[in-house]
Amino acid sequence: MKLSKMLISTLREVPAEAEIWSHKLMLRAGMIRKTGSGLYTYMPFGIKVIRKIEDIVRCEMEDIDAQEFLASNLLPSETLSESNKCDVLGVEMFRLKDRSGNEFCLAAKHEEAFTDIAINEIKSYKQLPLNLYQVQNNYRDEKSPKFGVMRSREFIMGEACSFDASSEGLDISYNKMQDAYNNVFRRCALECKAVEADSVAIGGTNSVEFMVKSEVGEDEVIFCSSCSYAANMENAPSNPEPTQKEEFKELKKTLTPNVKTIDDLAVFFNTTNKKFAKTLIYKADDKVVAVMVRGDRQLNESKVINAIGGAMKFELADIETVMKSTSAEVGFAGPIGIVSDVLLVDEEVANMYNFMVGANDTGYHYENVNYGKDFKGQVGDYRKAAEGDKCSKCGLQLTIGRSIEVAHIFKLGTKYSKTMGATFMGQDGKNQPLVLGWYGIGINRIMAAVIEKHHDENGIIWPMAVAPYQIVVVPVSIKDEEQMRIAEKIYNDLKQLGIEVLMDDRNERVGVKFKDLDLIGIPMRITVGKKISEGNIEFKLRCAGENEIVEICSVIERVKEEFISNNIKL
Repeated sequence: MKLSKMLISTLREVPAEAEIWSHKLMLRAGMIRKTGSGLYTYMPFGIKVIRKIEDIVRCEMEDIDAQEFLASNLLPSETLSESNKCDVLGVEMFRLKDRSGNEFCLAAKHEEAFTDIAINEIKSYKQLPLNLYQVQNNYRDEKSPKFGVMRSREFIMGEACSFDASSEGLDISYNKMQDAYNNVFRRCALECKAVEADSVAIGGTNSVEFMVKSEVGEDEVIFCSSCSYAANMENAPSNPEPTQKEEFKELKKTLTPNVKTIDDLAVFFNTTNKKFAKTLIYKADDKVVAVMVRGDRQLNESKVINAIGGAMKFELADIETVMKSTSAEVGFAGPIGIVSDVLLVDEEVANMYNFMVGANDTGYHYENVNYGKDFKGQVGDYRKAAEGDKCSKCGLQLTIGRSIEVAHIFKLGTKYSKTMGATFMGQDGKNQPLVLGWYGIGINRIMAAVIEKHHDENGIIWPMAVAPYQIVVVPVSIKDEEQMRIAEKIYNDLKQLGIEVLMDDRNERVGVKFKDLDLIGIPMRITVGKKISEGNIEFKLRCAGENEIVEICSVIERVKEEFISNNIKL
C-alpha cells in the first residue's frame, strides 16, 4: 500500500482525555477516533491490528476443532430472563423495544445464544464433545468508560462455549481452551499469567483469568513470591494470621465518647488495630448483612456476596438501616445484640481473644469480647488478602500487583443448561443436561495491552504478528528517480513474497516520515537514500536503536531473517 493513497492522520499533541499510554498512542497514531463516551471508530491502521488479533484467535480455535458461527447482537429479553442475565447485569444492559413493544437487549455476552443452539441442534451424546466460537461486538453501558478501548461501551470479544456429556469431558475442553489462549498471548508477544478468579457473576464452579501485569491494570492480583500461585484479589484466599491463646477475661463495657474509627480507638486504648474487630453493615437486596473483620483488615465484598449466595444489589447500608440494626449512631456497631439477617465472622476474628468491638450503644465499646462466648455467626474467609500474607499453597509471602484482564474462562457445568433446558440423550437412553464451559477473550483489550507493554517515547512498537504492516520502504526524496526506482523494486519484491508492506511516497521531509512511522510502530524500515550510489540502503528495526547498512541485493534476505526469527511463515 502506498501511504500517499492512505488515510493517515497522526497527532503531535497528546489528547487531553487520554490517561494511559495505549489510549494516547492509539489516538496519536490515528488508530482510533472517539465518536462518543466509551465509543470509538477504528481507523484503517487500527482495524488492521484488530483483524490480525482476530485471525490469531481464529487460528487457535480451529486448532482445537472449535467451529465458528455468528450470533445476533439483538437478543429477546425473555431469552435472557431464563438465565437471569438481565438481573445480574442490571443497568449495565442496553435495552430497547421494537415498534410492536417487544423488549430486546444488546448482548453483553452470548451464553444464552450458544445454549439456544444446543437446545435446538444437539440431540445425542454422539454429537459430543462440541465447541462453538464467535468473534463479535458486545455492549455494556459502563457507568464510567475510561482508558480508551480498555473499558468501553462497545468491545470486541472472542467467545466460545464447549458442550460435553460429563464433567470429565469438560475438564478436557477447558484445558484445551486454556492452552489455546496461552498460544494467542504468546503469538501477540504478551506475557500472561493465569490466575484464580471469582465466578459469581456468571456462575459455575471454577474460573481462571488471564492477566498481563501493568501499572494501569484495573485488577489487583495476588502473586506468591515463591510458587506459581496467583489469584485475583476478588477471589484470593490467604492463611489467617496465627494468634496466641489467652484466658477469657470478663466482658466490659467502656465509655468511648466521640471515638469511632479504628485508628482513634487504638490511640484511646493504647493498643494496635489488631486488637479490634470492626462490624460493617450491608444491604444485599432485601437483607441486612453484618460482617466482621479484624481492625487492620479490609473487607472483600466478592467473598461476602458468594457467602450469601449472590445478590443483585449489594451496598453499604444507609444510616437509617445501621441505626435500626444497632440502636446506635454509625461507628458503634458490634456483634452483641445486633439485628441482622446474617452475621458473617471472618475466621481471624473467630480465632482472636479478648478483643474490642462496638457496643451497639452510642459512645460505648466492649472490651474482652470472645467469639463463641459472647456471640456467634457464620465463620469464613471474608477479608481481602494483603501484601505479606502467607500463600495458601506454599506458606510463603504474597505480593500484590496490578494487571490487565485479557481473557476469562469458566466451568459453567449445568447452570445454564438446566435453567434453559439444554439436554441430550445419553448412552443409557435418558435425557441429561449438557455440561458447559464458557470462554471469553478481549480482542481490543489485547490490542491495548500490547501497546502498554510495547512502546517507547516515540510511539508504538508492534510485534510482527499483530503489526498493521510488517515493513515500510522509505525513499528519502520522491524527486530522485533512482531512489524511487529502487524503492519501487524492493516494494514490489516484498509484495510478491506476501509481505504486508508500505511505501512512504508522500511528499514530506524524511524526518516527518520517520516520526509518523515510529509513532505508528511499523516493525521494519528500509530507507532508500544517497547510499544507493554505493549499492547500499539502510535497514532498521523499530525495536532497535541503530540503522544497519545492507547491500541492496541482500535486503530481501535480511527481511526474511526477521520473519524466521519471529516464527512467521512467508
